[in-house]
Formats: sequence, structure tokens, C-alpha cells
Amino acid sequence: SVCVVGEVTATSRHYVDRLFHPDPQKVLQGVIDMKNAVIGNNKQKANLIVLGAVPRLLYLLQQGLSSSELRTECAVVLECVVVLGSLAMGTENNIKSLVDCHIIPALLQGLVCPDLIFIEACLRCLRTVFISPVTPVQLLYTDPTVIPHLMSLLSRSPRTQDYITQIFSHCCKSPEHQTVLFNHGAIQNIAPMLISLSYKVRMQALKCFSVLAYENTQVSMTLVNVLVDGDLLSQVFVRMLQRDLPIEMQLTAAKCLTYMCRAGAIRTDDRCIVLKTLPCLVRMCSKERLLDERVEGAETLAYLMEPDVELQRIASVTDHLVAMLADYFKYPSSVSAITDIKRLDHDLKHAHELRQAAFKLYASLGSNDEDIRKKVTSNSTHTHPNPATFRSVLLVTPRSCFSLLRSQRPRT
Repeated sequence: SVCVVGEVTATSRHYVDRLFHPDPQKVLQGVIDMKNAVIGNNKQKANLIVLGAVPRLLYLLQQGLSSSELRTECAVVLECVVVLGSLAMGTENNIKSLVDCHIIPALLQGLVCPDLIFIEACLRCLRTVFISPVTPVQLLYTDPTVIPHLMSLLSRSPRTQDYITQIFSHCCKSPEHQTVLFNHGAIQNIAPMLISLSYKVRMQALKCFSVLAYENTQVSMTLVNVLVDGDLLSQVFVRMLQRDLPIEMQLTAAKCLTYMCRAGAIRTDDRCIVLKTLPCLVRMCSKERLLDERVEGAETLAYLMEPDVELQRIASVTDHLVAMLADYFKYPSSVSAITDIKRLDHDLKHAHELRQAAFKLYASLGSNDEDIRKKVTSNSTHTHPNPATFRSVLLVTPRSCFSLLRSQRPRT
């Protein structure tokens, strides 16, 4: 194994050395070969980082392209970004190494280049770096010119729309971030993307709006008055709840409407909430859905109806919701009943999240009306796999327990 490691390291050194060759054409070929070498090879990625490939790639990335070798150098920079994008798909340590090498300022600087293909490559890499939990999201907001420039790039192509909205969604972690994006025209710039021909673009725009609207009255009140191709934004969201559309789109549109409702922009008795959003979220709780979808559905439904007794009453009699929740406690399933190993692994990972989501929904259902609470308790204990234990949990210090569970917020 020592020989193998030595061989990999020697190969990696060869790739790095070629980055310093005086012949631009050979540098370009070296970058292309390096890109091919790191795809699917995490060890090669780590070796190249250790051997100092990143600073040299960043140097090449930031070179001025005004000389007679413009096209050649442009190709070199472009391929460097593609390589960096591949490297950034590695482990968290790899990404931390890239961030420590100041990759983010270098890529942001690349966005001022007029070459669209180069811009898209920079954005793709930035998206991948910012998605990582080890990347400080505040790096996006350090330079006040970055957000407005990203807004200006949104209309350049479907790829810029896809990557930039993903960056915004992952880097919007606080009310301050929401305000910055709002003040720089996020709503006006992103709203037209909801009717894009590209499903990916529509979906990323929808996710971005769900993050912007979460517990934000200013954003929600603005969204409710926005027109997209002649339709109110809420009507666009409602159309995305249709059963024949992908589940992630239905669920995210329901979250947008839920957050707008909780922020006071949509009344709780509005038809789009009572007849569309609530039934959609109840559907997400059925056992036909994937476990993570059921968790998100239950948490979002709990959040939607938490302050409103009438929504709680409607939900308690909609599509056997209470019986559905009993199924949340039946995971992981018995091994003998599962033929799909991946599905079993999925069940094991999500079992605790399912139980937590179910308790949040039980708490929201029974928090304000004693009759509903008795109904929930009675029906649930009949179908729960461990009725005595479950009943004792629901009956112990009811008000404080239910308030504690209700205080848990859904994931955005």
C-alpha cells in the first residue's frame, strides 16, 4: 500500500509541476489532464491540495486576459475553474482548504469578466463551496458590491439563475441576510424565474422564496402583491401544488404559502390555505411519501396551523391525518419485510426525525382545543404500536408539553 500511495503522490506532483510550465499550451493541457484525474478520485483531490495546486490554480484564474494570448489564457482560466469545481466536491477538509486559500474572493473577482462561460464556471464552483457547512456564509456579504452584481447576472442565462439562487438560498441564514437580499431586489429579480422553461430554475427560485419569506413580514407582505406574467405570486405557488408535479415542488410551494400565511400576508381562512396548502401538506404525511418528505410535510403543517384553531379542526378530520401519524412511529421496519437495502438504510436514518415531526404535529393539533386534543389522544393510542407509553406522553403536563413541542420550528 505504501507503493500505491507513493505512486499516487508522484502522479499528483506531475500534475502540479505542469501548472508552472512556461508554455501556455502545455499549462492548458496540464489543467485538462488534472481535471480528468480528480473526477471521482478523492485521494487525488486531497493530494493535489496538499501539494499546493490550489494557490497556483488561483493565480492562473486571476491573470489578466488583455494580452495577445487572450483566447489561450481564457481557456486556461476556464479549465482552472472547472478543476476547482471538481475539487470542491471533495471532503469538508478539502473545502476548508479551498476557503483558507481565499478561493471565494478569487471566484467573485472572476464574475466581472465578460465571458459568460467563465462566469458560469465561477458560479458553479461558488455554489459548490457555499453549499458546504464548513464555509462561512458571511463571506458572501463581506464586500457590499457582491450581492448587487450577482443580481445583475441573474438574467444572463438559465445556468447563472440556477447557481445564483442556490447560493442565495444556502447563504440566507438570518433576518439580516433576508434584508440584504430584499433591499437589493431579490424578489423582483427572482420572481420571473418561477415561469422559466427550465424546471431546475423554477425549483431553485421557489426554494429561494421559501428561505426569504420564513418568519419575515416585510418579504411576505411584498410577495403577496407581486405579479408574475399577470398572475399574483400566490396563484403561481398554488398551481405548483398540483398532484401531477414533482413532490419537491409541491412541498416547497406549500412552505412558501405557509410562511406567507404565518407572517400575516395571507389570511388563515383564505381558500389557498384551507383548500390547497393544508390538504397538500396532509398528503405529504402519507406513507406513500419518502421519509424525509413526510418529516418536512409534518413539520410545515404543524407550523401552519399552530396559532389557528379552525385550521387545527380542519386538519384533524382531513384524510385520516391522525391515523397517518401513528405510522411515523413504525420505523425502522422489520428487516424481513424490506427487500430494498437502500430503503432500509433510509428508514434507519430518518426514524428519529419522523418521531420528532409526529410529536410536533400532535402538539400543534391539540394545543388550543380540548376536544381536538382528546380526539387526537384517543385515536392515536388505538393505532400506536405502544399505546400505553404513547398515551402517557400525550397526557403528562399537557399545556407545557404541547407548548414546548410547538416552539420547535420547521426546517427551512
